[in-house]
Amino acid sequence: MEFCPTCGMLLKYELPHMSRPARFFCPTCPYVIQIETKVKIKRKQRLVKKEIDPIITKDDMSNAPKTDQAHCPNCGHNKAAYIQFQTRSADEPMTINFTCEKCGHCWRED
Repeated sequence: MEFCPTCGMLLKYELPHMSRPARFFCPTCPYVIQIETKVKIKRKQRLVKKEIDPIITKDDMSNAPKTDQAHCPNCGHNKAAYIQFQTRSADEPMTINFTCEKCGHCWRED
């Protein structure tokens, strides 16, 4: 959207006609601006995909408290490290992330 610098009205678009290029014009005052038909790209920038950093690192899990009440769905071992954090609204229960001490499998309970 473009606005008129003199009166602040929204400029209207007018299609090119015969030899006249496309332009924006103000419906209330005589302001007119021509639209350039050729756009020059001065430089190209290659986008680089960033690596996703893990939220819970292996160091966090090695220092986390341990429990013997969680059963690993992968190997059936009953000892795991866990971390609790709030992922939803405050009136919802916390999410618990477990990591099995035997096989290293990670799972969560909501």
